[in-house]
Amino acid sequence: MAGSRYAYVRDFELADAALPRTYLVVRIDGRGFHRFSQQQQFSKPNDPDALELMNEAARAVLREFKGHITLAFGESDEYSFLLDRDSNLYNRRQSKLVSHIVSVFTGAYVFMWSRYMRIPLERPPSFDGRLVMYPTAREVRDYFSWRQADSTFAAALTQPAHINNLYNTVFWALVLQGQQTEHEAHETLKGTFSSDKHEILYTRFGINYDKLPALYRKGTTLVWAPVPGQQPRSKPKTELRSLHVDIISDAFWMHTDDAPPALPTSTSDLFYEAPDRLTGPGLGERVLE
Repeated sequence: MAGSRYAYVRDFELADAALPRTYLVVRIDGRGFHRFSQQQQFSKPNDPDALELMNEAARAVLREFKGHITLAFGESDEYSFLLDRDSNLYNRRQSKLVSHIVSVFTGAYVFMWSRYMRIPLERPPSFDGRLVMYPTAREVRDYFSWRQADSTFAAALTQPAHINNLYNTVFWALVLQGQQTEHEAHETLKGTFSSDKHEILYTRFGINYDKLPALYRKGTTLVWAPVPGQQPRSKPKTELRSLHVDIISDAFWMHTDDAPPALPTSTSDLFYEAPDRLTGPGLGERVLE
């Protein structure tokens, strides 16, 4: 009972409301995913199905919190979710926001596992989360620029953190195609620069890193975008778009009156090379209004 003599224990709960009128970013990270990816036999150096499973779990979060979460960005085993600065979800209580987003993501990840992965789930995955407040749109853009830039320096889902994706790609080329041991591959790459890694990939394995799928090089951005072809209205219908595009430059964040670029042509059946995933000019404009 609320008025019982035991109710005083609620006084020990700390108020943890986020500051008003600030942008909130919740970032989740996989826990122990190096070992997890080995046990579940993820493909090296990048597993597109594992990455798309992460994307599908993130889509579940955006649908659950539509009207509150406006943008998400994911790479490797992490995802960042942006809450609108006017959102008053859970009275902006940080613990509630983080715990609910992490639980929805984790539940969707497990629920969707069999749709994407070949190997049955052998052990439960887990994710941790944190919330950061940003005062202006400038810091929000810089945050997402940092995460996308870091995706070049982040591990694919088969390597511990702090090994960049370029390093990871060269490393596994040396092991899987060059027949080196993992120790030998590390020794080969010790002290090399990015230009050296590009040269190794191209001259020894015929791989142009800059031509690898944008999914690996740019991560995935999820954003609510107006449904094309609808009549003008004060509140247009929106759809959830999945993009593998540059979100560091202005093109994603700023709408122009120029005609939208034609969709890239593709004859590939691969989901991550679908033309509508490879372009999204101006789709970030409404996010920071």
